[in-house]
Amino acid sequence: MSRTVLQVFEQYQQSRTLFVQTIAELAHRPANIESLQNADVMALLRPLLLDTVPSIQQSAALALGRLANYSESLAEAVVLNDVLPQLVYSLTENNRFYKKTAAFVLKAVAKHSPELASAVVEAGALESLVACLTEFEPSVKESAAWALGYISQHTPELAQQVVDAGAIPQLVLCLQEPELSLKRIAASTLGEIAKHSAELAQLVVDAGSVAFLAPMISHSDTKLKRQVCSALAQVAKHSVDLAELVVEAEIFPKIFHCLSDPDALVKRHAATCVREISKHTPELAQLIVNAGGHTALIHYLTSSTPEVRGAARLPALMTLGYIAAFSETLATSIIVSQGLAPLKATLVDEDGFVEEDHIKAAAVWSIGQIGRHTPDHAKAVAQADLLRVLVTLHAAPGASVDLQLKCQRTLKAVLAKTTYLPALEPLLHATHDEILLSYLIAQFAKVLPNAPSARKSFVTSRGLAKLQELQAQWKDRAAASGKMEPVVDADGDSTSGSSDHINLINSCYPAEIVQFYSPNYAETLIQKLADA
Repeated sequence: MSRTVLQVFEQYQQSRTLFVQTIAELAHRPANIESLQNADVMALLRPLLLDTVPSIQQSAALALGRLANYSESLAEAVVLNDVLPQLVYSLTENNRFYKKTAAFVLKAVAKHSPELASAVVEAGALESLVACLTEFEPSVKESAAWALGYISQHTPELAQQVVDAGAIPQLVLCLQEPELSLKRIAASTLGEIAKHSAELAQLVVDAGSVAFLAPMISHSDTKLKRQVCSALAQVAKHSVDLAELVVEAEIFPKIFHCLSDPDALVKRHAATCVREISKHTPELAQLIVNAGGHTALIHYLTSSTPEVRGAARLPALMTLGYIAAFSETLATSIIVSQGLAPLKATLVDEDGFVEEDHIKAAAVWSIGQIGRHTPDHAKAVAQADLLRVLVTLHAAPGASVDLQLKCQRTLKAVLAKTTYLPALEPLLHATHDEILLSYLIAQFAKVLPNAPSARKSFVTSRGLAKLQELQAQWKDRAAASGKMEPVVDADGDSTSGSSDHINLINSCYPAEIVQFYSPNYAETLIQKLADA
């Protein structure tokens, strides 16, 4: 071949190489994406996937992967341009660099939606990706595991297809490889599979994954600890048996040490794992308490670091509630360890930080689980000034419906056990909500007849006067409407019995005292003088 002809081919190859490398570089910057899309870059890159020069193939695939990674619409364009079959075919070739890049493109397409992930599966990618997990090159394994994780994350059906392709045993082998990045993505993918159902989680466990995941809780690598704690949480959440298998892998107290880790995500995922274990049975909750887990959770919540705010608090807040719900003894352990303080801090917006309503709702629910057992538990809640906080929160402008309902239910449960009247008396004047008032009045009617020493305090705190005012208001309303319309709470209980409770309380006092504190007593007395 003459030099002139050879030079033409060399220039053509150099131009192709420069083009795909430049496009791959440009696609790395989001600001260039729209311009590349307008230039119809997909149509120009697709033929280069079949180029005879491996470096050009790889750069073209890299550019397509970066474009697909940017947005769902670009990922759809990759699918519509029939790129997937060629990429899947490329996974069977010997070039490990191209395999890695092809798997990256499949991951970038699959991550956006179940439909796009299904398109990757329908292109026959699963078998080739699983085969890549057996490669000698760690970066190829990592890229394939990442793609399988993004496919699995969307639906149980897609996760099952990944399992049917034989991915789990290979992922467990990847956990045993020395490369940290491969361990991380293998743990993450196993967690994505396990999260969907107990059946899938059981398959992950049956492959022996927990035995390799559990020791990694104490690993020095922060990112690996994140993925391990998350994967164990996904396994434990489904059933008692799975949670017990995780506990039997001796994760206590190692998982509690993660609650004081410098990394915010490690702490959050560790708290989530403990929550998923604690919710199943009293025995599991007791194991957590015996190992000092409740103390570690409370310390985590009382941390003043900014990252332990917002959603990061949620799993720990709920765990305290799950533990306390099972028994009086477990609830007492939360109280003794000062667990009410961080729950209160979540509700009162300390330091000007306003927690979201769903996080406050979780704290309110946990308070209810602690205080609903006995008068002593309710007294601890009352002495922490939480009853007043709950009443204020219930009436707060803009409070969500869920938060209001949880406040109402918690107050109902705790007030029903509260015999510590100094905590109840101020609430009678602090709330105007008829449902909350009915809870308070019912409790006074339960306690006062059997507590002679408390009757004087009830009078001097103007509680008796408040009851006469309320009864008069309700009678006036009934007279105006022709009948008394009871207000029904979230559990279907009405306030129609409040007048009977007031009459029962009035019967504890001489008629003269009740009459003296009635709203119209002065007018009645003046009328008697006038008649005389």
